Amino acid sequence: MSTLVPSRSGSASYVYDVVAVGASAGGLHSLGALIEAFPGSFRCPVLVVQHLSPEYKSIFAEILGRGAGLPVQQAVDREKMHPGVVYVGPPAVHLVVEKGAIRLRSTPLVKFQRPSINMLFESVAAEYGNHAIAVVLSGSGSDGADGTRNIKSAGGYTIAEDPATAGFNAMPKAAIATGCVDKVLESHEIGKLIFELCQLRQSLDPIAHG
Repeated sequence: MSTLVPSRSGSASYVYDVVAVGASAGGLHSLGALIEAFPGSFRCPVLVVQHLSPEYKSIFAEILGRGAGLPVQQAVDREKMHPGVVYVGPPAVHLVVEKGAIRLRSTPLVKFQRPSINMLFESVAAEYGNHAIAVVLSGSGSDGADGTRNIKSAGGYTIAEDPATAGFNAMPKAAIATGCVDKVLESHEIGKLIFELCQLRQSLDPIAHG
């Protein structure tokens, strides 16, 4: 059975404990390329917020799961996160983390968005601090930019999709414009980098081998 991923208010095994990903228009292709780059041995939970129409409620996780090396499932309220699982937020609700668990909230829109990428990133920054990775992918608008600042201010690692190759470049450009993005890459390179970062950090963290 998979071990649970604790919040950083308790002890945790790895330096990077969670990956948060935000996408909007054109994001399905980018998300697919990112997730397919994770091997089955990847040991961080991945939280995904995608701006979606309600009709995608029952099939989006299934679509993303095709060809993925990790299990992909729709997020459920109060579910504890497990390593190596991709959790996709349902449409029309905010996805945040609280005490190592997923929370789904039908609170008001944030800057015209629900789900809000900013809300996810802000909750991850508050919960995991410098043990979090955040990724902004293809999309219109600027959702995720404020959350990128939060992740970076907390000491986390931030990545944006290359605007030159994103289907819609406004969101990654907004994130990059904050000056808080550590790396800009094409979508298929992002998953590989995250895996390498986590492998490196795990090998350097003595707790990981305890």
